Amino acid sequence: MSTTIDLSGGIGLVTGAGRGIGRDIALALAAAGADVAVCDFAGEEACEQVAEEIRALGRRAIVVMADVGDEDSVNAMVDRVESELGPLTVAVNNAGITRDNVVLLIDSADFDAVVRTHLRGTFLVSKAAAKRMFRRRSGSIINMSSVVGRRGNAGQANYAAAKAGIIGLTKSLAKELGARGVRVNAIAPGYIDTPMTQALGEDVRKAIVDATPMKKIGAPQDVAAAVVFLASDMARFVTGAVLPVDGGLGM
Repeated sequence: MSTTIDLSGGIGLVTGAGRGIGRDIALALAAAGADVAVCDFAGEEACEQVAEEIRALGRRAIVVMADVGDEDSVNAMVDRVESELGPLTVAVNNAGITRDNVVLLIDSADFDAVVRTHLRGTFLVSKAAAKRMFRRRSGSIINMSSVVGRRGNAGQANYAAAKAGIIGLTKSLAKELGARGVRVNAIAPGYIDTPMTQALGEDVRKAIVDATPMKKIGAPQDVAAAVVFLASDMARFVTGAVLPVDGGLGM
């Protein structure tokens, strides 16, 4: 087996791909040879920019604006991807939002919104992708969990619950789909240098670095590299895994 990752001929779908980690994932898949559908719910201009960067790499790209929490929207998205690009081979569930607050103060609507986007969205996209991959006996679904889903975090009960749910969903799907050649894995990033973490106070960022064995905050490219690995034949016997990309924070 070659040690060079080559996704040529692959068709990837990345949700939440307009910026941050999702953007880097979409570009990394394209750099490895895949054509990519860039999906987001807001910020079409940003998505178009990502698509242009993908095309500059010599790959095909389309932008699909979709609400991952709505089943009709998700089904229409996947139908369009397969119609315009071809059979889906890699689905990356990266879309997410935050509505942080302590449990005693969190609004139930904010709890529901986070669970809807992260957990329900991952379920719906995975279901739509799996229907097609199941028939073809091939495919890779990669779900974005979090170190917070493994260890919890004060002020993020909704986010932690959704990310923990994604781990359970991933393992269940892996058991259901493995015999048909469809692999399902999760990635659990730690603190990654994104607009969200850049907005944290310096004292908070220092505390995160101090708690991380590698003594630094990760880069979006670190997560993207893990996605490319899990999407490739190099991970052909890997399913049901939760791959930490957290500098050791989750230990």
